[in-house]
Amino acid sequence: MLPDLLSFSRMSNQQGSITSTSAKPVQSESGESQCTEENFYRNCRAAYLTVFGTSLENIISKDQLCLVLQQAGRNPSRKTLGKYWTQYTTKLNFDDFCEILKNEKLTGKNELTKAFKKLDLSNDGYIMHEELYKVLTTKGERMTHEEVKMIMDEADVNNDGKLDYNEFCKLFLATVERSQKTAVARLEANAKMKQQQFGSLTAASLQCSFLPSSKSLLGTSRNPETEIIPRKVDSRLSSRPSSARSRKASISSTISMGATSTKCLKLTEPKAIKNWQHAWSKGCFFLEEDGGIVSHRYRLELHQTTNVFLTIRPLNLSQTEEKLSPWMDVDTALYVLKNADGSEALEVVCATELWEKEKFGWKGELRSGVYHLLPFTSGCRLRKRRKSVTREARLVHREDGNLALTKEFRAALSDIFEVIDLDGNGLLSFEEYNFFELRTSGEKCDSEAWVVCQENFDTKKNELTRQGFMDLNLMEANDRDGDPRDLWVTLESMGYSKTLEMHEACPFVINIHAEESQLKLTPISLKVGGSLLNSAISKSVISKGEAKTMKNYNNLVIHIYKTETRITSVIENKSETKVIVHVNNEQNKNCVSSRGLSIFAVEVAPRSTTVCQHVMPVNEKLEWIYCCTESVVT
Repeated sequence: MLPDLLSFSRMSNQQGSITSTSAKPVQSESGESQCTEENFYRNCRAAYLTVFGTSLENIISKDQLCLVLQQAGRNPSRKTLGKYWTQYTTKLNFDDFCEILKNEKLTGKNELTKAFKKLDLSNDGYIMHEELYKVLTTKGERMTHEEVKMIMDEADVNNDGKLDYNEFCKLFLATVERSQKTAVARLEANAKMKQQQFGSLTAASLQCSFLPSSKSLLGTSRNPETEIIPRKVDSRLSSRPSSARSRKASISSTISMGATSTKCLKLTEPKAIKNWQHAWSKGCFFLEEDGGIVSHRYRLELHQTTNVFLTIRPLNLSQTEEKLSPWMDVDTALYVLKNADGSEALEVVCATELWEKEKFGWKGELRSGVYHLLPFTSGCRLRKRRKSVTREARLVHREDGNLALTKEFRAALSDIFEVIDLDGNGLLSFEEYNFFELRTSGEKCDSEAWVVCQENFDTKKNELTRQGFMDLNLMEANDRDGDPRDLWVTLESMGYSKTLEMHEACPFVINIHAEESQLKLTPISLKVGGSLLNSAISKSVISKGEAKTMKNYNNLVIHIYKTETRITSVIENKSETKVIVHVNNEQNKNCVSSRGLSIFAVEVAPRSTTVCQHVMPVNEKLEWIYCCTESVVT
């Protein structure tokens, strides 16, 4: 990957001309690791304050993230940026920025030189302007004609129509280093001024101010309606509401549930289903860093009123019958919504509650029209794994001097292909590939880039083959000269661990049968559950569950709905002020909560409802007891 040449030009203009004799190597990765923690955060803060007025300001766009990373000596690719700034991210703070810098290496001369050498066709240390112009305007992260001209004017010091890239790399790194030194000097000057103005501040306290206040999760923002207070990454003790607060009302619920029957046959297919119209699609649940769950969404079109049989279940990717995929015990459900008559508001029509083994379904009559299908999993069994990694899988190796994908990586890519091939035809359409791009980089592939992809990789019927998909990833490895970082970004986005196991994703398959109507099922988006799914679940629980009013607090109602496999609680706040509810699950037995904690707090906005938690048995073969106490915190 070429360095961000445009940012070099801007920094160079800001810093003034820099000669190669003044250049010193940018501090190496090993050198940075030897810095004290205070120095590391000082450098982080200096880079941050180059872009922002204060470290309390947030990064609010991907462009800002890119700029501040460049000020810290990094050269992030589009995919690397997408790892930290996803389609659901709204802001990152200074603490997030520090965590990113710990993960991303400094840009070094060898990395830059290797990138330029790929364009040096004559191997003489120079690149013709025409070739560089073509690359910068047509490939990768494309620049405009004006931006390229600005770079050419800055970089071609001899005006001979070609670029001495070895000299340019020295200038580039020296410019970055000088920018960093200037930022640190400015920070230290400001600190000295403050110390002179406020004599009570000691040098030690100033150094402490460089340290981030907490370690926060990267990349995604939470839905304020369902946020746990404080954030889940804090210690369990800190997740408890302060003891200084009082609880003026509480309510307790105890439900004993028997062992789940493995012979349950509630879900039965209609007798003549083979003669019904059929549509199906694959999809996937992806676990986000903050515990949110992203999944595909669908549109269902029915041409006339008809009986319908619909199901959802986890998709088994295992090649052996003896060993199923590890996510096969993840609970799934499907909510069917439709616009209310004469309104844009969506109303819940039905949800899958009948079940047999890992498959959940619904059957009944649906009127003609367009429906929205929202897949759902509670998150009880799709959770973050914190096991220490003893061995990181190899992704690439060399065969006869050429890079090749390892057998383990090819197997993982083959499974990923199966997941993103939503219609199961063995090929990736433009739409299917874009869902993959959206998930792994946060951006869609445009039609021009797709044409380039078709021209360079194996396709059939204008769709990408499995081999073409493999070669696409091999090209990415070659572009990085074997550096697997961008490949790991892809894998982690798809739910893979460093041992190439898919632990934080659950593929699923949806089947729709209609007795007397043509039907069409179309994947339309890839989104986090959010307020729409929260509303659908809340309405379903309120209409079917048991309601308990909080004693001495009549405006707060706890709704509990149980099925044989799951218990869901919803908090309804009828008052005009927000309410914080303390939830205690410590008396539960053989249970796992979607919140991942025994004690937590939920903030409920005025005149609103929110899902409190889902609870499932840890071991379905044993009895499980739900025993929960909710208290109002004041």
